[in-house]
Amino acid sequence: MLSERRLEVLRAIVQDYVGTEEPVGSKALTERHNLGVSPATVRNDMAVLEDEGFIAQPHTSAGRIPTDKGYRLFVDKLAGVKPLSSPERRAIQNFLEGAVDLDDVVGRTVRLLAQLTRQVAVVQYPSLTRSTVRHVELLSLAPARLMLVLITDTGRVEQRMVDCPAPIGETSVADLRARLNSRVVGRRFADVPQLVQDLPESFEAEDRGTVSTVLSTLLETLVEETEERLVIGGTANLTRFGHDFPLTIRPVLEALEEQVVLLKLLGEATDPAMTVRIGHENAHEGLNSTSVVAVGYGSGGEAVAKLGVVGPTRMDYPGTMGAVRAVARYVGQILAES
Repeated sequence: MLSERRLEVLRAIVQDYVGTEEPVGSKALTERHNLGVSPATVRNDMAVLEDEGFIAQPHTSAGRIPTDKGYRLFVDKLAGVKPLSSPERRAIQNFLEGAVDLDDVVGRTVRLLAQLTRQVAVVQYPSLTRSTVRHVELLSLAPARLMLVLITDTGRVEQRMVDCPAPIGETSVADLRARLNSRVVGRRFADVPQLVQDLPESFEAEDRGTVSTVLSTLLETLVEETEERLVIGGTANLTRFGHDFPLTIRPVLEALEEQVVLLKLLGEATDPAMTVRIGHENAHEGLNSTSVVAVGYGSGGEAVAKLGVVGPTRMDYPGTMGAVRAVARYVGQILAES
């Protein structure tokens, strides 16, 4: 266990290195921070921190920089989440409230996160598997052709064309729409197949084929959309941190192009808790020089998806965690109200 003083020294090293991008020496620490001890004592503390693996000495410098282990301790023990200012919170709210649909919400969220944190932003679409049905619309396009529109509680909209085996009249379409909604509105997608399986039998014989076709299309939509969708933005922000990536930025960019990698980075979508993965805690080798801050978002206290940022390990963790958490909260509110 590190003493309180050594924890303070580590905190000061992390803060100075993140702020200045320069390795930190004992003289600078005593000048910039009120540690209450001499530079010789700070040097001794830094030697202990180095022996314990919390800081390291770049070969070209007399100063020290935090290691992944040092950042981990900083995040777990020393960093409070920095709250956003009132103007920042208002700006987030105003920017996100202007969204017209779910695609717009996700697009705006990515841009906002990238601007606030100056990192790479990643936002996962709300998963249909964790959504409930808000409404099913059926529109007649031709005597034997319908459009099926599925709207979720998170504002996601899926459209499908349905070619019916026989013409169906407006009255029957309205009847099917009403009966379908009475069974599935407010219910989880996973429950829908069982809720509608006997629906065709309640219709006249000549309409049963069309009802079955509509239901097949609806169920196919639920299955098709289980594939997770992600939007990424702010990749150009990485170019500001060229010296933070020891060899080249290419492995990071290549990893960010792989959707499976990003989904694993964000973690289990149903987990609303904030996660911070630092450096080598990221399983993908190309991301060993990065940190990921992610949190779940959704309405009613249940996460339907994740959002977060990817950046160098030399990151303003308190500020980034505060921004990610605040944006997630506002996105959840907007989805609940939409």
